[in-house]
Amino acid sequence: MSDAAASTVKTVEGGCRCGRVQFQVTGNALVTMACHCTGCQRMTASAYSLSGLYPAEAFAVTQGEPVIGGLHGPTRHFHCDHCKSWLFTRPEGLDAFVNVRSTMLGVTMFAPPFLETYTEEALPWAATGASYSYPKFPPPESFGTLMQAYAESLASG
Repeated sequence: MSDAAASTVKTVEGGCRCGRVQFQVTGNALVTMACHCTGCQRMTASAYSLSGLYPAEAFAVTQGEPVIGGLHGPTRHFHCDHCKSWLFTRPEGLDAFVNVRSTMLGVTMFAPPFLETYTEEALPWAATGASYSYPKFPPPESFGTLMQAYAESLASG
């Protein structure tokens, strides 16, 4: 990457509610999502969770030690041990990525969810306006196409 291109890449800080765990992401999300599964509904006390998918190398914890909570298996949810804020997920089958809870970033989520997952568990009134909807989670091999479509939507919009 040239020095000029590197200087235009943004870094955004984020963190938990109490401030004990801080992190940063570099660059834009590769795709934005809303998950309607009952697990996300329960962990967020809302109709769905919001997130942005980032390359693993674009994400760094800069302060504190997040702990695993929620899912403890191949897909792992990370939280602040003190305030219990849900910060990010390392999804099964997408090891090169980190799924960051958009509301934990220090900037307002500028793009609405591009895709929504687990719509078969969605509350009947919970609409996101997402361009793509999946009754469960999309297969990992579909993310290349979804990320390309998301980038094209940002460039044209």
